[in-house]
Amino acid sequence: MVKIGILVLSDRASSGIYEDKSGIEIEKILNDYIQNEKKFYYELIPDEYDLIVEKLIYLADEIKCDLIFTTGGTGPALRDVTPEATEVVCDKILPGFGELMRLKSLEYVPTAILSRQSAGIRKKSLIINLPGNPKAIKECIDPIFPAIPYCVDLIGGSYIKNNEDKISVFRPKNKS
Repeated sequence: MVKIGILVLSDRASSGIYEDKSGIEIEKILNDYIQNEKKFYYELIPDEYDLIVEKLIYLADEIKCDLIFTTGGTGPALRDVTPEATEVVCDKILPGFGELMRLKSLEYVPTAILSRQSAGIRKKSLIINLPGNPKAIKECIDPIFPAIPYCVDLIGGSYIKNNEDKISVFRPKNKS
């Protein structure tokens, strides 16, 4: 069983002004890409630093999610504090995830350089910040997903079996 946290950060969606579509998009993509039995833990909260920190710690330490995806709060606006909250809870930061997401996003929009997506590890949880735009979510997950299962292996999380018909992943071959 792979435990996956989805933390949606949006002042407007959390107050009911509009429906969340980004968290739903993450779940849809992961259902396509991961063959294992999965349990999703979904939270929709406002862009509040202390609340983001609290929920990330809860998903990693109490629920023990293998993967935690955040969506929203990665831009340059004053209320965008997701990367800061992620950094404070992580034992290690993995800058390559954010670098690759920005590089790929630049193929679609020149404003990708404004994005501050990040990723890191807290205990046995891999935390990945995604943008809030549902269309941009797939554009960002696709290039990084091939490294996700092996990263989760390395930190002692659940073995993630990918759906080969949808996406390939990389794991080094064992040397005998």
